Amino acid sequence: MDLTRSTQLRNHLRGLLIYAAGDTAAALLVHQFSWSRLLGMALIGGLLYSWEVPAYFRWLDQRVPPSPTSSLAARWMRAALSLAYFNPLWIARHYVFLKLFSGHPEQVTWELLPLATRSFVLNIPVSLFVNYYIQNRVSADWRFVVSAAFSGVMAVYYALSAVWL
Repeated sequence: MDLTRSTQLRNHLRGLLIYAAGDTAAALLVHQFSWSRLLGMALIGGLLYSWEVPAYFRWLDQRVPPSPTSSLAARWMRAALSLAYFNPLWIARHYVFLKLFSGHPEQVTWELLPLATRSFVLNIPVSLFVNYYIQNRVSADWRFVVSAAFSGVMAVYYALSAVWL
């Protein structure tokens, strides 16, 4: 039980730092940095994402167990299920958090959903290969960290998408 708790605490801290860093880089690139956004995304990364993403990965491990002897189809299934988790609704929710923490609740509209869908679809080739690597090559202990780092990179992509798409 102690090991589980320390792992959870470690994931919360890692989520807080990684998601805050990724979003801060994105916000700086598009000249939208604010302290409320930094604090809000740090809290979302440290409290919500650091809880739900590892929980989904545990569910995925139970449904399609990782193994060096897994078939190629099973490995791609793990990648596809991971990709499906970070679907347009997940991305739209991320956009909602960004708008709220940036002090623009009036920008939370249904228009975020098509934007999230375009961001998701355009990113499928990259995200599928990265998720294949994360789900099949990274140990369970580091899977959340690597996924969060990739999400940090994706935060830059999503921020730029929100401006460019």
